[in-house]
Amino acid sequence: MKTRQRGVAIVLAMGVVALAALAATAMMTTQSTWMRQNELASDHVQAQTLIAVGLDWTRALLSDDRRVSNVDYLGEAWALRLPPIPVENGSLTGQIEDQQGKFNLNNLVKDGKVNLAQLASFKRLLSILSLPPTLADAAADWIDTDSEAQPQGGAEDAYYLALPQPYLTANRPLIDIAELALVRGFDDGVRERLRPYVSALPVFTAVNVNTASPEVLAAEIDGLGLDAARALVAKRTSTYFRDQADFLNQLPRDIQPAAENIAFSSNYFQVKMRVTIGSAQARSIALLARTNTNWPTILWRKML
Repeated sequence: MKTRQRGVAIVLAMGVVALAALAATAMMTTQSTWMRQNELASDHVQAQTLIAVGLDWTRALLSDDRRVSNVDYLGEAWALRLPPIPVENGSLTGQIEDQQGKFNLNNLVKDGKVNLAQLASFKRLLSILSLPPTLADAAADWIDTDSEAQPQGGAEDAYYLALPQPYLTANRPLIDIAELALVRGFDDGVRERLRPYVSALPVFTAVNVNTASPEVLAAEIDGLGLDAARALVAKRTSTYFRDQADFLNQLPRDIQPAAENIAFSSNYFQVKMRVTIGSAQARSIALLARTNTNWPTILWRKML
């Protein structure tokens, strides 16, 4: 009997030791997880702080650029992609992109009404990109203030209210090109194809011919053609266009773009930044406006 009792006691003791070991392991795991979570939270805070610092640096760069020159071209410091900059336990990268080198979708509407000249330009761009030109009508209807659909591919409230998840047209300028996801016909593939060539700026803007792609130049300048636009872009790699007379001298004599549609400097820039601290990462995108004062204003900023 005594031997049996000793055996039971030993088993119980071993069980107590095992439970204690499990409890200790659980406590250590919980503490390790808590410490890791705190470390990640700290890294995220540092990453977001560096994003803000980097954005202020780009604003200073653009401000200094305006003081030096009233012409913006791709050979300037702001246009260079920022290589990874080492920071403690991580790195910072960034890029500034001229938004006036793109077709401003909000140019489609002026004073609430469709701007027919800009509508034609956007249709040319869509054709160049092998996209349906009727998409331009849907985009114009989304922005204009009336309820009358454009004749080809247009869409007003009646179309959107008939969808499985109904909504109304915006009847206002786009804030971000991401809004195109709501517009008839602008599916993921269309938006991805358009992304390098379009912007959404708060006012009518002329296209900066020093930074525009051949596709945008051919769309904005009626009669130019994509091959001629590519030749212009090739020429400006060695010397940028300084003014309207300089640019017009490079065009065929029978092509005269409207003066209000072309520019040689820019006021709107998009800044993309990414910071990695340890295993934490922060990304942001912001739209800057260099108007009224040299110091750029942040029109909007998104953390990605």
